[in-house]
Amino acid sequence: MRQLIIFTLGTFMFLLSCNRNKFEHDASGTFEATEVIVSSEANGKLESFQLTEGDQLAKGQYVGYVDSIQLYLKKRQLLATNKAIQVKRPDISVQVSSIKEQIAKAEFEKRRIQRLLADNAATQKQLDDANSQIEVLKKSLNAQENSLSTSVNSLNEESNTNTVQVSQIEDQLKKCKIINPIQGTVLNKFVEEKEVVTQGKALYKIADTKNLFLRAYIVSEQLEKIKIGQKVKVFINISEDKQKSYQGTITWISDKAEFTPKTIQTQDERQNLVYAVKIAVTNTDGLIKIGMYGDVDF
Repeated sequence: MRQLIIFTLGTFMFLLSCNRNKFEHDASGTFEATEVIVSSEANGKLESFQLTEGDQLAKGQYVGYVDSIQLYLKKRQLLATNKAIQVKRPDISVQVSSIKEQIAKAEFEKRRIQRLLADNAATQKQLDDANSQIEVLKKSLNAQENSLSTSVNSLNEESNTNTVQVSQIEDQLKKCKIINPIQGTVLNKFVEEKEVVTQGKALYKIADTKNLFLRAYIVSEQLEKIKIGQKVKVFINISEDKQKSYQGTITWISDKAEFTPKTIQTQDERQNLVYAVKIAVTNTDGLIKIGMYGDVDF
């Protein structure tokens, strides 16, 4: 009887061992994804936030916005101020036109006196007075043009400052909109609509579940068999006795050895130190899940 029990137990352990090692592969690991935590870029009430965990979002998709009424009103105020500045800007040509007319008349009078002087019908003093009047008018013109130019430049700088402030407000208004950064699946939602959020507060976490990575571990003897860019076969279990394969590409090989993670089995269980590798896999049918175990053949 005792021998029968020992035989039966031995047979069970053998069958269990055979089942466990049914799928022999070069390495194994877990699947990871590129995860992004999307945070608020503005302060205020979350007026709209229409997403739920598990949603599939496209890159650039609009998902909500933070209250922006005060920023919009500030922008309108700045635009109104810019219009007022444009109204105050003087027209230099109009402002100096009267002095230019006076100079033209003075020069005409000077030419008349010169003709009279040639005929001894005028005196040198009259000509000197005419020249002096022209010089005074020209200096007055230059002074007025400089004053008006200074005023225009000052208003232009004020207008430029307002334009920059309008651009800043427009950038802040843009950041009030919540735009999804990558294509993927929403893993976690951290806030709800109508909550007050601050700049930098996490709103949700999204992961690219189409383009995954298998982080596998290999022993030192396997390093010479692999290289970056190499095509490999990746496997997942879809039932107790069936696996599905995908094509993968080695994208990264660690240059430092580390202790074997407890959850990972290596080809040689006696090896304590292993090297991590990353294998890019396209999740074409959606069967691969983040955290799932996978195997790889080089």
